[in-house]
Amino acid sequence: MAILQNNKVIIIAEAGVNHNGNIEYAKKLIDVAAKAGVDYVKFQTFKAEKLVSKLAKKADYQKKNFNQSDNKQFNMLKNLELSEANHHLLIEYCKKKKIKFFSTAFDTDGLDFLNSLDMDFFKIPSGEITNYPYLKKISSFDKPIILSTGMSTMEEINDAIEILCSETITKDDIIVLHCNTEYPTPMNDVNLLAMYDIKRSLNLTNIGYSDHTLGIEIPIAAVSLGARVIEKHFTLDRNMNGPDHAASLEPYELIKMVKAIRNIELALNGDGLKKPSKSELKNISVARKSIHLNTDVKKGDIITENMLTTLRPGDGISPMEIPKLIGKKFNKTLNSLTKLKFEDFE
Repeated sequence: MAILQNNKVIIIAEAGVNHNGNIEYAKKLIDVAAKAGVDYVKFQTFKAEKLVSKLAKKADYQKKNFNQSDNKQFNMLKNLELSEANHHLLIEYCKKKKIKFFSTAFDTDGLDFLNSLDMDFFKIPSGEITNYPYLKKISSFDKPIILSTGMSTMEEINDAIEILCSETITKDDIIVLHCNTEYPTPMNDVNLLAMYDIKRSLNLTNIGYSDHTLGIEIPIAAVSLGARVIEKHFTLDRNMNGPDHAASLEPYELIKMVKAIRNIELALNGDGLKKPSKSELKNISVARKSIHLNTDVKKGDIITENMLTTLRPGDGISPMEIPKLIGKKFNKTLNSLTKLKFEDFE
């Protein structure tokens, strides 16, 4: 049931609700994700009636980023729903664009619907980590799980994992993502090293990172620290009206992020042993030095250190051999700047 293949980092481009309820915008987001070369483009599956009370107020970032006359989460989310028909339409469009469709559900009915779509794995958003019925339902599908942990304590993460592992799921089937649920996340709240704490404390095989900071440097840093899954919001235009646009990447940034992660992926794909690489072997003789004469010498002269100098190329006797040469006798007359060979002395 492994999500990961070889050493490849899974990059999930989170379109989320940045389509603003417009299916044409959703298609354009898929175009952007496909061009950037991500592995999955992710949307959100919900019915406002099953997600939020009609009395629930917006979060501060939602009020700031979504210019609407009222302060009700319900009215905002109702305008951002994707119908089941739209899901099928977007799945077909993803196939056409050769990118994998993915979505996150926010209630058990949504989970059943996504299960009917035969997705590769399930993703638990941070807000559902304490939702017992949701966790039990998602564990029943016997598929790999990605778990976001924004706003969570270690105890809450552990409790969620215990519920997820109560049936056939094991810890090896779960990838936990460190996350901060503030849009955008202040840099001093990222606490990226918490990935290590999560992996060590919960005895996990793999970890990842779901990012809400501005820019691309934090998810790139997360990969260098061992994240195997990266999730990042993106948008067509950060100035669009909507709850998540302001904390999302624009298309050109998504392309840059993917390229950087793929480069880091290659850079980390070694055996970890310090030795010359194949590409640099040819430069050893060019960059290093050999022992040369610093003066003219005659046959029978005794080698002293002031007779010697070190010059490129490094295809002769290594300067590390100088202590061993002192006191030896030249067996031929040589000119200054001659590159020495072992046969030049006794």
